[in-house]
Amino acid sequence: MERKNKKTISRRDFLKIMGAGATVTAAGLAGCSPKNSISDSVSNNGRQLGEVPTDKMTYRITPNTGDKVSLLGYGCMRWPLKQKSDGSDEEVVDQEAVNDLVDYAIAHGVNYFDTAPPYVRGLSEAATGIALSRHPRDKYFIATKMSNQRLTDQGLSGEPLYKASVAMYRNSLELLKTDYLDYYLLHSIGGGEGDGTPLLRTRFFDSGVLDFMLKEREAGRIRNLGFSFHGNVKAYDYLLQTDIKWDFVQIQLNYIDWQHASGWNVNAEYLYGELDKRGIPAIIMEPLLGGRLSRIPIHAMEILKRDRPEDSAAAWAFRYAGTPGKVLTVLSGMVYMEHLQEDIITYSPLKPLNEAEYASLEQVTEIMLNAEFVQCTTCQYCMPCPYGLDIPEIFAHYNRCVSEGNRANSSGDENYRKARRAFLIGYDRRVPRLRQANHCIGCDRCKPNCPQRIDIPEEMQKIDRFVEQLKQGAAF
Repeated sequence: MERKNKKTISRRDFLKIMGAGATVTAAGLAGCSPKNSISDSVSNNGRQLGEVPTDKMTYRITPNTGDKVSLLGYGCMRWPLKQKSDGSDEEVVDQEAVNDLVDYAIAHGVNYFDTAPPYVRGLSEAATGIALSRHPRDKYFIATKMSNQRLTDQGLSGEPLYKASVAMYRNSLELLKTDYLDYYLLHSIGGGEGDGTPLLRTRFFDSGVLDFMLKEREAGRIRNLGFSFHGNVKAYDYLLQTDIKWDFVQIQLNYIDWQHASGWNVNAEYLYGELDKRGIPAIIMEPLLGGRLSRIPIHAMEILKRDRPEDSAAAWAFRYAGTPGKVLTVLSGMVYMEHLQEDIITYSPLKPLNEAEYASLEQVTEIMLNAEFVQCTTCQYCMPCPYGLDIPEIFAHYNRCVSEGNRANSSGDENYRKARRAFLIGYDRRVPRLRQANHCIGCDRCKPNCPQRIDIPEEMQKIDRFVEQLKQGAAF
């Protein structure tokens, strides 16, 4: 297919994006930057990180196909958005910003891009396909998923589920502008009632969908077949104990979840260990635990600065996730250019953690477990809210203020006035008033979709009460 003008990246533009010699500073708090930009210097309190290498990315090899995969993988769940030009409140993907991010990533060695039909409210695959198709097909690996869990929520099973699932697969190929998928996943295994295996069997075994996927792998249209896990460990064990050859498995791994997983998740120590002993590569999601590990409390950050004064909290978390040898790639949802640049630097090349650094992270883990964070990873599975709440951003603002020490525990606290002002002003700036916690009616429609099993309406009530107390200047 012929592509012209803005649909195809020119050699001149590609070399410009490579930007040899560009230097950056450490990325700020996740989601705090105002916009995407490609520049020679990204400001963050003047702390320079140095050159962004184009030729030092760490790579790992996929045993089945011999793919040379970048240790930094691009998670496409959170592409940048913008308001529609028709004046409505509806948001669309900012395709120009996505193109810039993808171009920069490929120019600096990133070659694994992970998406799924539900991501970015159903817009991710199309945006990812547009951006990637401007590059030669052998320059990148595409991962997407069989996300038929919501088809079963609609009551589909058997042949109707099979037909709808195959249609979803073919639509992914079309949107991603490709005739084969490098990595294809059974999406979100382990959810549902009980141990998760009955739903697993309905979705993939009894419907014939898994047989279809295995035939597609045999035909070469799926080059590597795996699954992503969020849920009851019995479903995880069930899949690993079948006679199916899994080429990879995607798990949630970070220094909190290693031994202290919550919600639908299982300790990563067990999940990774089961893959390691079977020789199955692991793809890592949530290395920052929804951004929380990039916004750790100040006294926790002081512990890390004793070992590596110049490294950010995010860099520590990414080094932790990338150190195990069976990790194929670590996914990062990089919405802002400065985050992409810092993550590239962290893995160009990877500096594995040593024993002293592991010990420091154990101290940080204890602090994080005793902090007042809401266990939200901003995955957006709870969205859209039928009553318009911006659930992920409400939790993100609350967690951000906890990490910055702006969540006053009492009106008698020494910094109460400063913390009160920071919380309330920031809340109104980040979350439109009609989308704030006080508009939650407790309909519970969000709860079944949360992988962390957060009681979202209850947490909304807590935050709303906290906000009202701050507004009134009341004692706690």
